[in-house]
Amino acid sequence: MIRLIPREVKFFDMFAELSGTLTEGAKLLRETLENPHDLDLRAEQIQAVEHQGDKITHAIISKLNQTFITPFDREDIHRLTSSLDDVLDFVNAAAVRLVMYKITQPPPEAAELAGLIVLQTEELAKGVSHLEKNGAVMKHCDEINRLEDVADHVSRKAIADLFEREKDPIQLIKVKELYEVLEYATDKAEDAANVLEAIVLKST
Repeated sequence: MIRLIPREVKFFDMFAELSGTLTEGAKLLRETLENPHDLDLRAEQIQAVEHQGDKITHAIISKLNQTFITPFDREDIHRLTSSLDDVLDFVNAAAVRLVMYKITQPPPEAAELAGLIVLQTEELAKGVSHLEKNGAVMKHCDEINRLEDVADHVSRKAIADLFEREKDPIQLIKVKELYEVLEYATDKAEDAANVLEAIVLKST
């Protein structure tokens, strides 16, 4: 029998897989910054996770283009997928900076920011897991936004302290950029939370 209307693809399962990959990459980055050895190998591991995230992202977009019936707006599926992938891109970018700039002794504030990213990705995963049944998504979005505010404070203080103590201008530029990339990752997590929030509000 010819199927006139394609069956709904399990987008929620794919979102869960992508958010799990995101958390895996963030945890690897935190571990690297807390215990910075074998940076080349660690960066390769994080990049491998980022590539896996890209594959999942491409699979979601491909299925979106092939599927007639979707669980919510097609535009929102695309935005949620892209925003989750953006977080992982910046996690990978931070690891790249460590190797590219030879930052062998990253300051503890960098690990602190990475820890906040881990917490945000865990909240994103929880939010995504509740999305199918329209469960308690909003509280996870609120927590992600709170964590982003904390990250802003940590980042601003870390950069101010860096200008106070670092006498080597080249090293200052390198570490400042690392802080900024980490802070961008927290911003992207907040963007993903905003997409989740918009999806929930549209469905109520």
